[in-house]
Amino acid sequence: MKEPKTKEMTLSSTYEEIERVNEIARDLQEWADLNEDQFDTVLLTLSEAVTNAILHGNKIDPSKKVQVKAHLDDETLSISVKDEGEGFDPNDLPDPLQEENILNEGGRGVFIIEQFAEEVNFSENGTKITMIFNLNNGSA
Repeated sequence: MKEPKTKEMTLSSTYEEIERVNEIARDLQEWADLNEDQFDTVLLTLSEAVTNAILHGNKIDPSKKVQVKAHLDDETLSISVKDEGEGFDPNDLPDPLQEENILNEGGRGVFIIEQFAEEVNFSENGTKITMIFNLNNGSA
């Protein structure tokens, strides 16, 4: 078994940093040797998590940072995104599949993340999300 690897990045809470997610995901693809399907999954979930952290967690306050940490071992890629906001209870999120929420513009980020990651954990009062992807099955 190879030694686990860790990679960390810090983002400011600006719209421009959200636009860097594709570049960050490509860097993770090369670093973790992800195939295109795995890259697509990581890009989608990371984009949702970073966008939520910057917009909802840090409320687009450039003085607040978003910490992205990736941990890689032989079988899994784990990515955590932590903001400096007040946090939230993920159990209080409205179900985006309910009829009254179907046409809402937002409110699907966590739902999307949960559909594509093998495991999703919230910690630190909802200011940190950890997404775990199994790399052995050919998809992240």
